[in-house]
Amino acid sequence: MEEYKFIIIPLFALFSAQIIKFILESFTKKKLIWGRLVNGCGGIPSTHTSFVFSLVGVIGFSGYVKQPIFAISLVFAMVVAYDAMGLRMQSEKQAETINMITEELLKGNRKKAYAHLKEEIGHNPFEVLVGIIYGLLVAYIGVSLF
Repeated sequence: MEEYKFIIIPLFALFSAQIIKFILESFTKKKLIWGRLVNGCGGIPSTHTSFVFSLVGVIGFSGYVKQPIFAISLVFAMVVAYDAMGLRMQSEKQAETINMITEELLKGNRKKAYAHLKEEIGHNPFEVLVGIIYGLLVAYIGVSLF
């Protein structure tokens, strides 16, 4: 079973981070937000960051820090974290602006249909940091248990 820890622990981090996000958002909005169980974009913790940094943690905590696979996973995780804060956050701001402009243009004419763009797709640095910490914590506990 130990040979599967490199996939089991990151998958656990992925799914449990999404459940945490569902619980936190449902608690905040005082109603169950079922869509949050399948929508990983935005919110705290960053599910993508938790996923990739738990892999980095599993590799590192398993004693492979001096191996190339650790460096590869770390670089990959840093790209994912940067993307969550940078490119995806900018896409979120663009979607908000496009939705606002479209709603204003179509104010008097509701016959024209348009697809409302998804606005919550990026993360702020704190959400990514919590994702990193959560991923590494899950990895540490998971490696200790295997």
